[in-house]
Amino acid sequence: MWTRCYESEITSCSVKRRSLNFIHLMVNSSQEAEESPTPQHTVHIPSTCLQRISGDASQKEVLLVATVINSTLFKLSPPRIGRRRVILEKPIIKQVLGGLVLAVRAGNQSVRNLSQPVRLTFRHNRQVESGTCVFWQESHFNDGTGVWSTDGCETSETGSEYICSCNHLSFFAVLVNPALSVQSKRSAVILSNITYIGSALSIFFTIISLIIYICLQRQRPEKAIGVHLQLSVALLCLHLSFLLGSFWVWQLKEGEEGWVCGGLGLFLHWSLLATVCWMALEGFHLYLLLVRVFNIYVRRYLLKLSLVGWGIPTLIAGVCGISGVYGKYTLKIIDATNPNTTSQICWMSSQFPQMPLVSYVTTMAFPCLVILCNFCMLGLVVFKLWRLRAGGGSSGWKKMHREKGIRLWKDCATVLGLSCVLGLPWGLAGTTYISLSGIYLFTILNSLQGLFMFLWSVALTCKPRTDDNSSSKDPSSQKVMTTSFNN
Repeated sequence: MWTRCYESEITSCSVKRRSLNFIHLMVNSSQEAEESPTPQHTVHIPSTCLQRISGDASQKEVLLVATVINSTLFKLSPPRIGRRRVILEKPIIKQVLGGLVLAVRAGNQSVRNLSQPVRLTFRHNRQVESGTCVFWQESHFNDGTGVWSTDGCETSETGSEYICSCNHLSFFAVLVNPALSVQSKRSAVILSNITYIGSALSIFFTIISLIIYICLQRQRPEKAIGVHLQLSVALLCLHLSFLLGSFWVWQLKEGEEGWVCGGLGLFLHWSLLATVCWMALEGFHLYLLLVRVFNIYVRRYLLKLSLVGWGIPTLIAGVCGISGVYGKYTLKIIDATNPNTTSQICWMSSQFPQMPLVSYVTTMAFPCLVILCNFCMLGLVVFKLWRLRAGGGSSGWKKMHREKGIRLWKDCATVLGLSCVLGLPWGLAGTTYISLSGIYLFTILNSLQGLFMFLWSVALTCKPRTDDNSSSKDPSSQKVMTTSFNN
């Protein structure tokens, strides 16, 4: 089809001078040839290939044509069973690197099964994953479509470039999975504004929540309220340290860090660890209430929880501070208009050699473990709700059907409230590797966690007013609410 016509006609083009992105010249068949139609693409053809193309020993020169073509011209065939050589199993995810296809032609005949492969280099400055060298193979149905195939091509990567070694000449490309990132400065600014506004709102509502918890603690001293109070303090420190670290770094000059930025980075890391620890202790407390219902008295219970919730973060942050981990962190933003765009915050210093390891262990592995355990606790809550509902059928069918909607809303509110208290929205961090919308969802929910804690504290204040009615009309719901809120 059009690719065959292109290959046959491209060698007969008359080129008076070398044009941009198009190479059309005669090369010595006894020497290897290397040409670059663009700064991002290089073709290296060994002499054995050129000698095979020339055939006649008297023919010392061979026509070499190399250019790039827009990848949108290559239409994929519908998937068919049996094409194991086709690697485009997920066409929505796989993309052509740079959107360009490298076309290479030497001589007037097709070249296959070379003893020495042709080397094609694809350079890039994008964040991509799982690059694979492919060539275009037309469909046998002659419908103008085709598939990307890996036959005869091997892929190697050096970080900033992909090197394809192929035993034939054709239309070549590199299929990649783009690494999800904030692809423009505009998206980065929007996400930053969402985070700043959400953190400011969380600080405001967390302060109100603290006041509510202190008043509740005086009215009815309960261990659960004490745990919620400690978690609210950790959240307040987290959002406050984030805003302070973000705003302070704006005052620093290029290349300047200072001890204040390092201190704010330590404060932010300590607050994050404390928040995660208290979310884990919320799950532990819920475990004692739901599983070990009897004989759960622990002497100085809140004091021991406080030693864990505040002691572990202090120990880790202290060790990291002595090691010199904290400073100015620089995040590179991929922006087509300005490739040098960056975003900075007082966090862990980008210059610290072991920064990736420390960040992975303390801010990824540890929170993931806590979220996994708390997710199991939430599943236990749902199971308890289901059992209480199943055992609460003493009333008539009509009455139970009439109250079903109200009970469902109460159960959903309980589960959603516990989800926020247990920090399960942090588990949405996995969606940030899937789509940009996942990044927005994660940013919005977690920056507003202080607001959600405020709503949970309001639910605590409303509970005493509804205890009498709920205990008489909905005994199973009262059991769950008591288990969730009290002791």
